[in-house]
Amino acid sequence: MKESNVKTGLILEGGAMRGMFTSGVLDVFLENGIEFDGAIGVSAGATFGCNLKSRQIGRAIRYNKRFAHDWRYCSLRSLIFTGDMYGARFCYDTLPNQLDVFDRKAYQENPMEFYCVASDCKTGLPVYKKLQTCDQHELTWMRASASMPLVSRVVSIDGYKLLDGGMTDSIPLKYFESLGYNRNVVILTQPREYKKSPASLMWLMKIMLHKYPMLVKAMHQRHEIYNQETADVFAKADQGQVFVICPEKPLSISRTENNPNELQRVYDQGRQTAIALLPKIKEFLQK
Repeated sequence: MKESNVKTGLILEGGAMRGMFTSGVLDVFLENGIEFDGAIGVSAGATFGCNLKSRQIGRAIRYNKRFAHDWRYCSLRSLIFTGDMYGARFCYDTLPNQLDVFDRKAYQENPMEFYCVASDCKTGLPVYKKLQTCDQHELTWMRASASMPLVSRVVSIDGYKLLDGGMTDSIPLKYFESLGYNRNVVILTQPREYKKSPASLMWLMKIMLHKYPMLVKAMHQRHEIYNQETADVFAKADQGQVFVICPEKPLSISRTENNPNELQRVYDQGRQTAIALLPKIKEFLQK
């Protein structure tokens, strides 16, 4: 039984379809009654992670496989005709409201707090948003969190101009610690030895995002910030302050993977990793 002054948190990195690894881990959590006081997701970490709060086991892998070849979900055609590679209307309206219904009632009844991270195009700084209902307005915040640069439109909401949260804070452990979460599990979608390199398309970002120089500056520094964040996470893990779950080797999956077998493979890898670590995870959360 955990101490009364302990506040457990879950931090979910993004990575587009590497998020299938995270989905596998989260489904194992649901199946084994592992709960948290709060969770924060970045990009795919938010769009897939919200199913933990709504307690919908298997939903993320199910709809990703079902719509893997649907141009409305993710395709070059969608990018050309809508401005978003991941179709905004389909992904954040048609799918959760009609085709694979997101359980808002269960989401709202679960006391776990849930946050997402987006990037402020004007300031080049992260914006953190608590998602209390996951109504259509808050789903737009989630879309902002997952709107990858160059293949997504800038999302305008609540006076902000926003894009993918991973551009400014890929692993928001420090933010969650600032909220009082003092026993945190971090799910990464890259192996421990991974080091991010400078963005290869900075020249294109400078052109496409020329109206947002502070965001371009943030992207120029992104690899340095990311590598420092992962170093901090693993340093705390080595000291027993944080528990990290990550793949042992690169997942080797495309960010826009549409092969259902590949999606299942990475999902299963997440499940296998979580099952192997279950005793240690339970011990960490209860001590």
